[in-house]
Order: sequence, then C-alpha cells, then structure tokens
Amino acid sequence: MALAPTGTVLANGLTVIVKPNHTTPAVSLLIAARIGAYADPADREGTAALCARVLDRGTVTRSAAVIADDLDGRGASLSVVTGRHQTAISATCLAGDFAAVLGLAADIARHPAFPDAEVATRRADLISSIRQDDDNPAPMAVDALARALYGVHPYARKIRGTVPSVERIRRQDVVRFYQKGFQPQATTVVVVGDLDPDATIASVATAFGDWPASARASEDQSGSAPPAGPAGVAVPDAIAPHERRLVAVPMMNKAQADIAYGFVGIRRSDPDYTTVSVMNNALGQYAIGGRLGDSIRERQGMAYYVFSGLDATLGPGPLTIRAGVSAGNVERAIASIDEELTAVVTSGFTEQEIDESKSYLIGSMPRQLETNAAIASFLLTTDFFGLGLDYDVRLPGLIQSVTRDAAVDAARRLLDPARATIAVAGPWNADRADDGQGHR
Repeated sequence: MALAPTGTVLANGLTVIVKPNHTTPAVSLLIAARIGAYADPADREGTAALCARVLDRGTVTRSAAVIADDLDGRGASLSVVTGRHQTAISATCLAGDFAAVLGLAADIARHPAFPDAEVATRRADLISSIRQDDDNPAPMAVDALARALYGVHPYARKIRGTVPSVERIRRQDVVRFYQKGFQPQATTVVVVGDLDPDATIASVATAFGDWPASARASEDQSGSAPPAGPAGVAVPDAIAPHERRLVAVPMMNKAQADIAYGFVGIRRSDPDYTTVSVMNNALGQYAIGGRLGDSIRERQGMAYYVFSGLDATLGPGPLTIRAGVSAGNVERAIASIDEELTAVVTSGFTEQEIDESKSYLIGSMPRQLETNAAIASFLLTTDFFGLGLDYDVRLPGLIQSVTRDAAVDAARRLLDPARATIAVAGPWNADRADDGQGHR
C-alpha cells in the first residue's frame, strides 16, 4: 500500500510532510535543517556535532532541566543528530501529547540558548567520544580510509571532528553555525502517526509560520558555482585515486584488525543510483549475504564480519567494503576481497544473484517501513533528495528494471582492485607484508 503522504510548503518556505498511521496511538516527529558537518569551518571540524549536542540543552524560555522534565512527564523522547548534510531533531510521543511536544521541539529548533556551561560540558563529552573512537580499530580504519581516499576534499573530514579541532570551538562558532542553517526555507518537518493531516499541518503552521525567512540562504549560495541538487549545496567532484593505496594504523594492543577497503562512489542524483544499489546488495550489503559474505565469512571463515556499503549523498560518497579479522588474516582477507572484485568485473554476477538481490530489496521495503520513525526517516530522505512523495510507489519498479548487464557495468565502473584504497587499523603493520597484489 502506498504511503501517500500529504506535503505542503508554508509561506516562509518551510516544508511540511504528514503521513497518518493509525496502527498505534503514537507520533514520530522530525525537524530537519539542511546543514551538517559539511558546513563546519575548516579549522573547527565537529562544530555541527557540538551544535547537535547543545541544541536541546535549553532555549530562551526553557532550561535543560525544564525540557527534560516536560518530556519525562509525558513519556516522550527527543534527541538531536547530525550528519554530513543535515541536522535533525527527532521526537516520539503519544498522539494526545503531540501538540505540546511539537511546541517544545519548535522552541528548541527556533530559540536555542546555547548556554556557556552546556557548551563546555557537551564539548567535553564530544572529546571523550572522539577519544573512545580513537581507541577503536573500526572507526580508525574508516577515518583513515576517508583521508586517503578523499585527500583535500571535504568528505575526508570527520563528522565528529578531532580533539584539537573541537577544543578550538567556542560558543560563537556554534551560534554562527546554527544561524547559517536553521532557517525555515532550509527546514523540513515530517510528522507520522495517529493524527489528521489537515489538523497537523495547521499545528505545524502555528508553531513555525511566524518564523521569518532569512536572506542568508541566498547570500550563502551566491557566487560563480550554482547550487547543486535540491538541498542547494554545491559539493565538488572528488578525484578518485588512479593507483592502489594501502595505509595502516598500528594499534598493537588490540585483539582484532579492521579493514576498510573502498572507492569514490556516486552522488545520490546519479541516474545509475538504483543499479549501483542492486550491485552493492549482490556484492555484500549484509554481513552474511552476497559474494563477500559467502566467500570470506562463510566458506573461508576468516572474518568476524564483512559487508559492503554505499554512501551516495549530495556528493560522491564512498563505496566501502568493511571486514573485521584477526591480525594473521589481514593479508588473506585483502587478497580475498581482491579476488571477489576481480571475479565480478571479469565474469560478472549471475542472473540468479541479481534476481535475488532485487527480490530482497523489494521484499524488504514493507519491513523497513513498519514503524512511524522509519516512515518519517524515509519521507525525509525523499524530500532531501527531491525524489518525490510517490517514491515508495515507483521504487519497486526502478529496482525491478535493473538488468544483470547494467549491474555488471556498474561494478566495472566502480570496483577496480588496482585503484582500491585500503586502510587497516589494529595489531598489524603494513611494513611486514604486501597488500595481496605485491604492493607494500
């Protein structure tokens, strides 16, 4: 059954999307601004992450304690998350509390106070989280891959920032970041749950309709390069490496080595996105499926986990293969990944592999849209990338139309082991072995 949400744009430019779902007396709310870590100042990586941590810690009229007590008293939850290009306030509550929670969330979105004490506390928390990641081979491998793969491109930067960069962030940096991105014309409100669409749109209009549109967005977008994509952000192309690269992050006190093996991928707007998605699924989108899982984890038994992931966004995000192995299996695992990719680009996938991937992707859609929160996230994505509110109806046909030949062409376009960038973090040193293709 089609989602068939209702969408409208208020006079100030704010987008509202509402989907009734009467299966439970609950509501999920998303308030998303089209700004994230991509907009961090170059010497203050982590500004978006810090802003997200402080945003709900007090408004002009409500303290953090008042906000927490209000939510607790209603059995509601609220959090703020940020990514590369978006920052979102997420809330869940009972349908009877929606008006009150909407008012609270709107106050947080529109009138954050960013108290000095909260900025200092949350900065310390963020630094602690970064230090925890710096002691974990998995995120260290991913970060090392991004730096080696993207070089000077903004996608090489860490969303959370580094300890030195976060230490440089001051309250005024957070305020400037907020003012740049939190404007009605750059904000989408998605509401899913046990509600009436017209009444909900009216409630959102009451909460946000007097939020004045800012000229800052058009000022920020002026210049020689036109904005790229519906989010109005011009992300430059990334220069894909022309040779194989191997970097190591020795962490000799760890029990496991993590491998991040990747390529510069595609933009979400690429016309071949659906084809690449099917190809990625056949390759190994899930840990126990696809070529990689069957070979490296199931048949050879050398990996704790292995999967592939496609991060197509406003810019060309990475297509990454991840694996966790013992130190003694690093070289074998890399060589096995090389072998599987070489087989794909030379012999291709079988018709059965592509048919099964298409069937899985189509069949999993209802399961992935079972909750209010999942539906809200899906609708926010369709709005952010300008896919249309009927995308859920069109998507199965788009997937079904992918042919084996098209999937093989996509693999040959993106998966060249001779140009792979590989990062290994853990109790392993690249100086003691080659990378499986004779490179050291």
